[in-house]
Amino acid sequence: MNTKKIAQTPMMKQFFDLKKKHPNAVMLFRCGDFYETFSSDAVLAADILGITLTRRANGKNTYVEMAGFPHHALDTYLPKLVRAGKRVAICDQLEDPKTTKTLVKRGVTELVTPGVSINDNILNNKENNFLAAIYFNRSIYGISFLDISTGEFLTAEGNSDYIDKLLTNFAPKEVLFERGKKTQFEELFGNKFFTYELDDWVFTEQTAHEKLLSHFQVANFKGFGVDHLPNGLIAAGSILQYLDITQHHNISHITTLSRIEEDKFVRLDKFTIRSLELLNSMNDGGSSLLQVIDKTITPMGGRLLKRWVVFPLKEVNAINNRLDVVDYFFKQPSFKEIITDQLHLIGDLERIISKVAVGRVSPREVVQLKVALQAIEPIKKACLNANDASLNRIGDQLNLCEKIRDRIDKEIENDPPMLVNKGHVICSGVNEELDDLRKIAYSGKDYLLQIQQREIEETGIPSLKIAYNNVFGYYIEVRNTHKDKVPKEWIRKQTLVSAERYITQELKVYEEKILGAEEKILILEAKLFEELVTDLAEYISAIQLNANQIAALDCLLSFSSIAQLNKYIRPVIQDDDVLSIQQGRHPVIEKELPLGEQYIANDVYLDNTTQQIIMITGPNMSGKSALLRQTALITLMAQIGCFVPAESAQIGLVDKIFTRVGASDNISMGESTFMVEMNEAANILNNLSSRSLVLFDELGRGTSTYDGISIAWAIVEYIHNNPNNRAKTLFATHYHELNEMEKSFDRIKNYNVSVKEIDNKVIFLRKLKRGGSEHSFGIHVAKMAGMPPSIVKRSNEILAQLEAVNRSGEESNNKKSKTPLISQKQEDGVQLSFFQLDDPILSQIRDEIINLDVNNLTPLEALNKLNDIKKIIKGR
Repeated sequence: MNTKKIAQTPMMKQFFDLKKKHPNAVMLFRCGDFYETFSSDAVLAADILGITLTRRANGKNTYVEMAGFPHHALDTYLPKLVRAGKRVAICDQLEDPKTTKTLVKRGVTELVTPGVSINDNILNNKENNFLAAIYFNRSIYGISFLDISTGEFLTAEGNSDYIDKLLTNFAPKEVLFERGKKTQFEELFGNKFFTYELDDWVFTEQTAHEKLLSHFQVANFKGFGVDHLPNGLIAAGSILQYLDITQHHNISHITTLSRIEEDKFVRLDKFTIRSLELLNSMNDGGSSLLQVIDKTITPMGGRLLKRWVVFPLKEVNAINNRLDVVDYFFKQPSFKEIITDQLHLIGDLERIISKVAVGRVSPREVVQLKVALQAIEPIKKACLNANDASLNRIGDQLNLCEKIRDRIDKEIENDPPMLVNKGHVICSGVNEELDDLRKIAYSGKDYLLQIQQREIEETGIPSLKIAYNNVFGYYIEVRNTHKDKVPKEWIRKQTLVSAERYITQELKVYEEKILGAEEKILILEAKLFEELVTDLAEYISAIQLNANQIAALDCLLSFSSIAQLNKYIRPVIQDDDVLSIQQGRHPVIEKELPLGEQYIANDVYLDNTTQQIIMITGPNMSGKSALLRQTALITLMAQIGCFVPAESAQIGLVDKIFTRVGASDNISMGESTFMVEMNEAANILNNLSSRSLVLFDELGRGTSTYDGISIAWAIVEYIHNNPNNRAKTLFATHYHELNEMEKSFDRIKNYNVSVKEIDNKVIFLRKLKRGGSEHSFGIHVAKMAGMPPSIVKRSNEILAQLEAVNRSGEESNNKKSKTPLISQKQEDGVQLSFFQLDDPILSQIRDEIINLDVNNLTPLEALNKLNDIKKIIKGR
């Protein structure tokens, strides 16, 4: 920031002193009723926020850029800055300007970053806002995640692949690491994350341990079950250090540090999550699995369901416990109705209680907390009375927090304002002083009339009246004809022509009360509300546990709703190697079909002894990819405890799901389609187990045909012959040569997605049937895509010639054939041959083509060159 042209007035000096402490943040500097930005911050803010950029004279021949907005609009403008990837330092006035004659003291009260925010306008209510930290320690990395808006704090450690998987699954909004590690981070994990570098002292064992032990007030980490994760603890400690740096000191809602238990969950790498479109669709306007199965009611339920989708379970009892609850919702509609009705009342319990901890909770949110606790009571009762052990456990763990719930009900108005300083927050009857002040402030005239009437009766002065002026406040005026009746204790303050004015001790006391009553009311209401919030903080752990139980219940209710809506069935979960799906359907595609069109269901059977690998051939657009994906999705849905789209499903527990589906070029990183394909395939082969489910779609198509066939064959052979890791595999391919493998390998079976050819038209039946396919119908697909008829016709001619060459080669027993690869084309008496270039025009065309640098030719340049050749032919 250039400060040479800016005069160092006292306020600007204060600004620059604070700015030096936070050079990378946009500083919102409170000036009266506005937040102002100065200099380069102002230029940036004006651009992002769309507010006016001005210049103000600042000393002799100097100026400073300014851009500001009203302080009450902070919640509107702050999210825009944070979403633009900016760190924002909020600098507030630390004293009342009315109480000082010098420069108002100011200080940074909060540093808001993409990963550290509790502002509702920044947060997505169905998405966690995780801050992550990574500790680089040779080949083992520590990682930690914190959502300050919910208090969830997690840690783990492992190799770079595992850390990459966790980054994909948790999708943090900001990642911290040691200064100087940015290149290493981007090489390992890409550049799509918002990152921030911290000094190396933050990532030391001593600093991390001191910070964690001090925060949790414990002697060691054994109680959290993370004492064996030294690298993870350093990452976790760095997060707490970062909260200090960003002025987030009220973090009592961070009550525990949990281990991410890798061994409890199915492994899904980032390729699988993307290929199966679990969280997001790869196509504009498309749907993801999460969108289809998410019918959650509460924000906590939505956030938890997203976690469940990327962390499927791999323990039979845990899965069946979830399925039992979904089943119970099915069988007990009255129970389902009670839970549904009450969940609609709960709101975001998790984030509200976190706001209590940080002192940012509003009166309206406290009332919502009360409503949520009231709604939990019938849920608890229904769960305890349910004939299901899992529901009974949920009922046992729900805490009604009756004492604080009833206190909120008694003390806070049912419809309070968002801000305490608006008043009318505390109920009548809670505080005697507050009630008196309200009577004075809001019933002042009535009170004065009562005093006036009483004095008239006691003194016998019928014309006596009480009034007010700015000179001596409230007074009693008595006409001269009645001044002899005035009591001795009244004090005369003013004599008029026809009357006298008096004050009394009672009026002076009342005056003091009424003049400051409204201000005192606001101060007292704020004090009483703050006391309630302080006491409410004691219930943070109990209410967080409630939020967890409600979220789980909400997810299972969602599973029940979508099962009923989409006709899903309960899968049978077994601890074996059999995967048997009868009439399975793709859960996303079936929802996107045109009205009235039925999804074609299919059977899939895999095990480790008889049918380990299914080789699927068939034409493009026949449904091979959909079949692969639906098998994985049904398996995954079953293992998150959801009913599945099938007539029946027996799911032998899967520990890893791998996919190599579709092209995923990484050209920007200098990798070709084939390199990406081979990287993903290598990752799969290096991490296989006997319980893995593997999906390969068109493996090897990024290279030449024979290379592709050879690589695909070798990979399938490796998976089949690996004695310890017989992974169940679906292999979709265009290489019909791979159908030969069934003859040599016992557990490889050929299937094809059938089509019917009628009058030279292909009808896709999308039905899986036994046996290989020998025809890809690629030219037919080209015709369906709108390819010009002349190209389709010529393609068929060339295909026929190639097939003839192939037959000729076979008949001559590999002897060299004299049949030309592509024969001449006779049309309208003109003979064209690229093998007889006696014609000078064709020679010119040949030279044009030979001199082309195909590897560096852009599509536009290719079209222009084709147009040039066309002109040559036309000009002959």
